Amino acid sequence: MDRLTIIKVGGKVVEEPESLNALLDQFQRISGNKLLVHGGGRTATVIAEKLGIETQMVDGRRITDAKTLEVVTMVYGGLVNKRIVAGLQARGINAVGLTGADFNLIKAHKRPIKDIDYGFVGDVDDVNVSELRLLINENVVPVVAPLTHDAKGQLLNTNADTIASELATELANYFKVYLFFCFEKKGVLLNPDDDSSVIYDLNLQQFNEYKAEGIISAGMIPKLENSFRAKMKGVQEILITNPENIITGRGTRII
Repeated sequence: MDRLTIIKVGGKVVEEPESLNALLDQFQRISGNKLLVHGGGRTATVIAEKLGIETQMVDGRRITDAKTLEVVTMVYGGLVNKRIVAGLQARGINAVGLTGADFNLIKAHKRPIKDIDYGFVGDVDDVNVSELRLLINENVVPVVAPLTHDAKGQLLNTNADTIASELATELANYFKVYLFFCFEKKGVLLNPDDDSSVIYDLNLQQFNEYKAEGIISAGMIPKLENSFRAKMKGVQEILITNPENIITGRGTRII
């Protein structure tokens, strides 16, 4: 099997030109097959605010009403996605921007209302990577935005970490998949205020203990839940780190 490196980038890294350029420089250095999944939540929040649309978050997940869905579709599928594609083209990397609706890549259903109504948020049902594999095998780099569809014409906002882990899991049937979650910190921290307190190896029992103690919270919870799920389903290696350490391989390793 050939190696495939999947980079999921979010947080400040994807929002600020300097940090995004630094990430793309590192991404360029990765040899072999690669794929990039991005977020863009902070940009969506800023633009929503300018449009007078309130942002609501629960445990790191965005409540997506109809107006918010319009904003995230514009930001994720448009502004952020095309900035990244253009940045890769400038580095000689032939890239194409996609959402889950393109090529019928990721089908999802609207999350059922239990304790919280998340609105137009999608939970993944099916991942179809046949066209994605053709692109990868032709040395095209897919850049995937965190939007899915329900096969009935409805777009859905889906957590970018979920998108990355679902793609990694499916593509692990065809490639040796190495999945990197990239954000502004060096890894998962024991102390959020101390950037040197990186947890270098993290297993499921430790994760559950740290979560119960509140050491791991908010947006890191879905990131790690997705990581453990992907690891159990055959993804070769999963690392949570910052752009500078993509090449060195330092950060929090899921074991």
